[in-house]
Amino acid sequence: QVQFVESGGGLVQPGGSLRLSCAASGIIIVSLYNMEWYRQTPGKQRELVAVANAVGTTNYADSVKGRFTISRDDAKKRVYLQMNSLKPEDAGVYYCNYHGAQGRWGQGTQVTVSS
Repeated sequence: QVQFVESGGGLVQPGGSLRLSCAASGIIIVSLYNMEWYRQTPGKQRELVAVANAVGTTNYADSVKGRFTISRDDAKKRVYLQMNSLKPEDAGVYYCNYHGAQGRWGQGTQVTVSS
């Protein structure tokens, strides 16, 4: 079964940056799939934040466009999310998954944005 381990979260002041990392296991050929980052905040459904498509393009939620950058290293089976100019509303637990959330959800990594 495809599984993920997220890391890199933490406490950051508004305007700061964080780089999240995700290690995937169970996927034989990562390059065939879209890789995704999601965010969940209390009381809300998990939302799709960024996608690194298998064809090389990227997509972002409107709320993070211009501030977040998703990247992938298929050889290492890793996906990254560079988050800049963080806002308090970016806080939450961040998860990665693949191809429409087909994998098993990991523990996520907590991001707190506060002064």
